[in-house]
Amino acid sequence: MMQGRQIVVQRGFEPETRSAEHGLTSDMRSAEHGFTSDMRSAEHGFTLIELLVALMIFAMLASAGVLLLGNSVSAQAQVKARLDDMAAVQRAGGALAGDLGQAVPRITRTEAGTLAPAFWAHDDGDAQPVMQFVRGGWDNLGDMPRPSLQKVEYWVRQGRLERRTYAQLDGAAGDDPAALLDNVEAVTLRFRDAQGRWREDWTPSQPDLLPKAVEMTVTRTGEPPVMMRFLVAPGPVEKLEGAEGAAGA
Repeated sequence: MMQGRQIVVQRGFEPETRSAEHGLTSDMRSAEHGFTSDMRSAEHGFTLIELLVALMIFAMLASAGVLLLGNSVSAQAQVKARLDDMAAVQRAGGALAGDLGQAVPRITRTEAGTLAPAFWAHDDGDAQPVMQFVRGGWDNLGDMPRPSLQKVEYWVRQGRLERRTYAQLDGAAGDDPAALLDNVEAVTLRFRDAQGRWREDWTPSQPDLLPKAVEMTVTRTGEPPVMMRFLVAPGPVEKLEGAEGAAGA
């Protein structure tokens, strides 16, 4: 009997314990699930202020990126323009150095048939070339019927420094000019004579005399003046009047 009662009591108590346990577990689960749902709704939601702040930050970053890209493109364009300008100056200097370094004392005739000295220069604007002379070493790869000498002129016209050549030395029309530099305002020349003095103009006593060196200063719009000096090929020796008188005596 005692055993039966104990069993009954245990069996009667066991459902209550289980129900209590299951009830507590259900309440705890419901409480936990309810709390978790509230937390998730608060975490996954954004307020209007947060959205506006995020958009403002994104707009600031985008503006900074566009400004940086624009500055980079502008700086790249300026560097390219500067490099192109330096290359143009070097090409012009190379052409002048090649021509003057191979100058020869050859008297020519103009298109009108008048005699022109071996080297002459002018500062009369664009009406006449700033320099005219004859150079040697003109390559004839195609074996054309022409001499190895070439008459060369340098002009300043319409804001450009131009190089013009002639297929024939005497009385022929010139070829189309080739532009060397743009935005040219003025070209100033100086000439070094046999005594080592720099002269503002070249008026030799002999028509076949060449200067020892030429200094060219090119002034361009928005750029500092560029000064270039070139050696001229050796020419005939100037005949001095005193030396001729002494030789005759």
